[in-house]
Amino acid sequence: MSSKRVLTDRASALPALAEAFREHGFEGATLATLSKATGLGKGSLYNFFPGGKEEMMDAVLENIDGWFANAIFSPLEQALDPAAAITGMFDDVTAYFRSGQRVCVVGCLGLNSAGEAFAAKVKGYFARWISALAHCLEAGKVPPALAANLAEEAVSGIQGAIVLARALGEEASFLRIVQRLQSSLLDAIVRYG
Repeated sequence: MSSKRVLTDRASALPALAEAFREHGFEGATLATLSKATGLGKGSLYNFFPGGKEEMMDAVLENIDGWFANAIFSPLEQALDPAAAITGMFDDVTAYFRSGQRVCVVGCLGLNSAGEAFAAKVKGYFARWISALAHCLEAGKVPPALAANLAEEAVSGIQGAIVLARALGEEASFLRIVQRLQSSLLDAIVRYG
């Protein structure tokens, strides 16, 4: 008897699908790979996701977007306490990406041809993150042009840190980079606030 938990609904399959897409990419994640990752037969996968692999990826992206909207984007957009929102963003992102060991599936989509099918979602995800962070910095009295530059640099730096940590096989580089990025943003708030 398998110790694998039986997935009984669409939502419970999403974390396993996300991990399979992270590990294999959209093109490399075959139906057999996705079936093995979820423990569901191909028929069950199609029952939950009649649109096939594209619907699975779309559902994964919606799930990721929902998490980021609640945990990252909304606190930055509300900017009640800009320094706390930025600190929270780095804490949550570090936990989410498990200190750089988890490849960002949205970032991966943006790098390959399969990303074309999901281009609007990928663009929206990164654009909202940059915009929310820039808004938060502006709420901390950072001038708009500088806030936009710092936000873009921070989001690209986080994504680059994920890739670098994965390539080097060690999380220390991820932690160092995100710490420097966080310090840079908080220093700007102190300088202008």
